Amino acid sequence: MTDQTPIEAGGAIHVDGAQGEGGGQVLRSSLALAMVTGRPVILERIRAGRDKPGLMRAHLTAVEAAKAICSAEVDGATIGSGRIAFTPGPIRAGSYTFSIGTAGSGTLVLQTILPALLVAPGPSSVTIEGGTHNPWAPTFDFLDRVYLPLARRMGPGITAALERHGFFPAGGGRFHVAVEPCGGLAGFDLLERGDVIERRVRALVSNLPERIGEREVRRVLERLSWDRACGQTDAVAAHGPGNVVEVEIEATGLTERFTAFGRAGTSAERVADEVVGEVRDHLALGVPVGCHLADQLLLPLGISAWLPEGSGKARGGAFRTGPLSRHTTTHIDVLRQFLGVRIDVAPEPDGRTCLVRVSPPD
Repeated sequence: MTDQTPIEAGGAIHVDGAQGEGGGQVLRSSLALAMVTGRPVILERIRAGRDKPGLMRAHLTAVEAAKAICSAEVDGATIGSGRIAFTPGPIRAGSYTFSIGTAGSGTLVLQTILPALLVAPGPSSVTIEGGTHNPWAPTFDFLDRVYLPLARRMGPGITAALERHGFFPAGGGRFHVAVEPCGGLAGFDLLERGDVIERRVRALVSNLPERIGEREVRRVLERLSWDRACGQTDAVAAHGPGNVVEVEIEATGLTERFTAFGRAGTSAERVADEVVGEVRDHLALGVPVGCHLADQLLLPLGISAWLPEGSGKARGGAFRTGPLSRHTTTHIDVLRQFLGVRIDVAPEPDGRTCLVRVSPPD
């Protein structure tokens, strides 16, 4: 990281895109935080940790979306660019449409701009075209069933609707999100999972034999010893072939979701076993928050902790989770640099889990 110390008011924040896991999240979170704080940011060595560094189409769409929402001045926003300078203006509520043009993740584009829309001066609607079910990003279903309910817990009204699935590599998906801000973001704690209310296994199949999904569902139910009523297979319309199997655990504290993607040369049973392994690992830890959700919760909780006390809402929050991924520790560094908030990670006695607490700046 170039500098983890809070900088003088008015200056641009310099962020090294090669820090930590060196991927696109450094870019997306930096854009989100620049919009919310109104601070200019200069990003260098963007995605230097990837085989194809620099801005890809989906990353460029995120930059363009951020630019539109706050009338930002942007330099360097081209395909392959390893450096951009982003100077935000005021956040503008409104109706927006963004098209990636590839199977790049539309959910990641949304997560780039959603924090700004949550604190915008009025309601907004967003339509995004691109990938909705991509192996390297949260699926639309994860967004709708796991992430957005927690964002609503912070106060804003948020609804999402999937119009068309978009699987990798064809893309072509389309979804809509409406946001009604509430004048701040309340923090919250997620310390216990609570009682399990319902378990679900769902396989999606597009332009492939439906029996692939049926085999996946049957395998998951058998290996988890769940009732057949928990499973379903749906054939969906999309521009290209696609297959995904998702396991959802709805508890009183929150809903978690786990995903595996079908691919050529991999049997339905092996795909099912992948998601079963992830579910078992999570349940064995006994924590409410899985590794992917842990990473994504940090941004809204960090903004909640940073917002002024005058918002009249609880600030920041805490959650229990398993071992932190490199993705997550990189995210923590970016949040500390931008917001100056405290993010404490305390290992728990079992040596496998930890408590993450996000607190207002000292």
